[in-house]
Amino acid sequence: MSTDNQRVLLDIQQGIATVTLNRPDKYNGLDMEMFDAITKVAKKLKKDRSVRAIILNGAGEAFCSGLDVGKVMKNPVNALKLLIKPGRKISNLAQDVGYLWRQVPAPVIAVTHGYCFGGGFQIALGADFRFSTPDCEFSIMESKWGLIPDMSLTVTLRELISIDLAKELTMTARRFDGNEAKAMGLVSRICDDPLAQAQAFAEELAQRSPDAVAASKLLFNRTWTATDKTALDWETRLQKKIIGRANQRTAIARNTGKPELEYQERRDL
Repeated sequence: MSTDNQRVLLDIQQGIATVTLNRPDKYNGLDMEMFDAITKVAKKLKKDRSVRAIILNGAGEAFCSGLDVGKVMKNPVNALKLLIKPGRKISNLAQDVGYLWRQVPAPVIAVTHGYCFGGGFQIALGADFRFSTPDCEFSIMESKWGLIPDMSLTVTLRELISIDLAKELTMTARRFDGNEAKAMGLVSRICDDPLAQAQAFAEELAQRSPDAVAASKLLFNRTWTATDKTALDWETRLQKKIIGRANQRTAIARNTGKPELEYQERRDL
């Protein structure tokens, strides 16, 4: 299926969802339609308890070249639409394209190639894993346009690199390739064919209890920068939600002579 005039394509096969940014003639640059389409598909997948893993990639020659500055800034109202926070939400539309992937219970694998700049990089940082070609070009590019990164990077980047390196990359907007990104801890794997590797990894994740996988994602997202007390509390809280439940019993059975048993849909945590 597709959403929003084909800006984002969604295909779900055997519990694995493939999300494709689909504006290849503009290197998947982010216009307002793309912002809306990404947030809608992320919200849809957040509610779909049958989805076991998500692959996020870009059509054509790039993952995402970032904000389509010319098109978005042509209408001053767009800046307000992107930056306003409606109601009691903690994130705005600009931040949602990256941050919402953290709220999707299923693990998200971003597959990057070509260009991964600015807002595109921040979308990839919102994923749980990043598989990249060695020659993919990355940049926190906002300072080139006299801006700061504002698509949830302050939440996602701090978990991966030191503050001095974050400042350097942000202030200089310099480009770096996939190999350097891997050395800095910004990329999970470098692959000649990252999409194929992501598909194989997604299939591996789909063989585990969806409750345990989702709980693991939530556990680390909630505790990585938390106090010891908060971290230990979350361990206990989430374990109580999955221990002894149907999928945990199935996991035991699959490891003790009944590998054919199927997991149920993911529980709400």
